[in-house]
Amino acid sequence: MQIGIDLGASKIEYVLLDDTGNEHQRERLEVPKDYKRTLATIKDIVIKLEKKAGKELPIGVCHPGIHSIQTGLVKNAPNSFWINGKPLQRDLRAEIGKEIYCENDANCFALSEAIDGSGKHYKIVFGVILGSGVGGGLVIDKKIVNGPNGITGEWGHNQIPSVCIDGYQVKERSLRNGEIENYIAGLGISREFKKKFKKDLPANKIFEMHRKLDLDAEKLIDKYKDQLAMSLATVVNIIDPDVFVFGGGVSNEIDFLDEIKQKMKKFVAGGEFAGTFLKPKFGDASGVRGAARLARTTNY
Repeated sequence: MQIGIDLGASKIEYVLLDDTGNEHQRERLEVPKDYKRTLATIKDIVIKLEKKAGKELPIGVCHPGIHSIQTGLVKNAPNSFWINGKPLQRDLRAEIGKEIYCENDANCFALSEAIDGSGKHYKIVFGVILGSGVGGGLVIDKKIVNGPNGITGEWGHNQIPSVCIDGYQVKERSLRNGEIENYIAGLGISREFKKKFKKDLPANKIFEMHRKLDLDAEKLIDKYKDQLAMSLATVVNIIDPDVFVFGGGVSNEIDFLDEIKQKMKKFVAGGEFAGTFLKPKFGDASGVRGAARLARTTNY
């Protein structure tokens, strides 16, 4: 059995997972949003679950951002400011007194779906996270792929193809303004809707209006479809995954994946795409399930 802990921006979710993938306990807590209290909370979870299991267990933790290989500090986790810039893995090991395996949450999502989720029958699995931000994780042969900078899969920080932002005012001095995440994440959808139609609405409400054939929402989402299709094509042209598995709050709102796939083909080299688009088998629980698998000697 393994312990998986998903340290998010608003919650801590934990699971006790056995070797066959069955969950023996899964719960959520409100995240303390304080670094020392977060360490203490995770320690309490471990003590509780090991007491339940009657033995010491391997522990995996997933979280926003990445551990810098150069410094050992968490970076690129602005929404979890209390862990950003902190040596999370080192401090968890000291707090709990044994090995702790830490990994980016999108990577754990992709790992979970690749092992026994929607992508289990595929060799190359790319996990797409569309939420308040845009992330991704790459798994090949049931193993997370990490590069020397620990940023494999971070397609949301690539610059969006210029044709996608026709009509938008992008300040050249800010590279952030031109990133994919800035346009296809939930916050970007809300911002562009407000800019165009002077209405301040969350992304899920805009998608709801689109489903009800609201003209303003249709205009924005039609452009969004092109932006998403072209952005995903950049992933295909480099990695060519067998399957994309879509997670995150914005992904939950999308009911036009087949249309995106068709649109994407014209942007892919050769004009073809034989891969698959799928929703996740385990939904939001895939992150914590992937975290539990980090300490396994084998994922088969």
